Amino acid sequence: MIMTLIAYVISFGMTFFLMPSWIRHAIKIKLVGRDMHKTETQMIPEAGGVIVLTAITVSLLYYAGIQAFFLHHEHSLSVIFGSIASLLLVGGIGFMDDFGGWKRGLKQWQKPLLTLPAAIPFLMVNLHRTTMDFPFIGVKDIGLLFPLLFIPVAIVGASNAFNMLAGYNGLEAGMGMIILGTLSILSYFNGEYLAVVFCLIGFFALFAFITFNWYPSKIFPGDTMTYPIGAFIAICAILGMVEKFALILFIPYYLDFLLPLRKRMKVEAFAKINSDGSFETPYDSIYDSTHLVIFVLKKFKNRVDEKDVVLTILGFEFLLAIFCTISALL
Repeated sequence: MIMTLIAYVISFGMTFFLMPSWIRHAIKIKLVGRDMHKTETQMIPEAGGVIVLTAITVSLLYYAGIQAFFLHHEHSLSVIFGSIASLLLVGGIGFMDDFGGWKRGLKQWQKPLLTLPAAIPFLMVNLHRTTMDFPFIGVKDIGLLFPLLFIPVAIVGASNAFNMLAGYNGLEAGMGMIILGTLSILSYFNGEYLAVVFCLIGFFALFAFITFNWYPSKIFPGDTMTYPIGAFIAICAILGMVEKFALILFIPYYLDFLLPLRKRMKVEAFAKINSDGSFETPYDSIYDSTHLVIFVLKKFKNRVDEKDVVLTILGFEFLLAIFCTISALL
């Protein structure tokens, strides 16, 4: 138990203590971007996900050592290394996009195509599993469709979806913490303790990161974090056999995909900023989840700012987390 707790300490500690060095380095190499939700022109270091991804990877490698030398769980080793391989491949794609620059990186259609091969390592170590717990209809044996179809779709879909609801200080890290924290509880109920460890390693890395990313942000996560964290959530859900709850927790992301379709994806999630820093909806209609939140909040208060939007979305996600937890107990 103590050795497992050390994995969480590594995840939190590496992120917390290495992030200031990355912030300085990103500024030095001019890997910065404008904070679009501030009235002043403020350039913020990008790609903080480099440190988050490194911390999660090192923590998983440490835990693999525990499995190998103390518990002698050979199957767990293959799952851990397969997960790390998929995670690093997705992270590499995000890193390429970050270094390409905003609107100059990978094209939108290239991202799902490139993340598809990244699912292969995790897919290969889960070929034995053929059942899935579907919402409303329960557990069904779908044969090889689970590893060969569902796992790639889950990793590609989650990595790309998690990248969509983003761009506001603390939003991505906060959503990741709530989702992974909830999946850790649900996986514990299922007796899937490896998934619990995975979830908590990710949770503590994001917990450390959000101390730098909360309003006003000192570092942006970049695609280097959003893509692998999305994939990591899919991996954790599959390992914990809690796929149906992960689908519920991703409801805000479905909405964030469907709303821009009304404008053929030719819209941006950024809000319109007034001179006093308050927010307005940027279009004549609602084309993003964040715009919907701004529209609703404006019905109840005169001034809506970035923290209002982020806290509202996180609050809604927390309600989904409570719903999933209660449903699992019934």
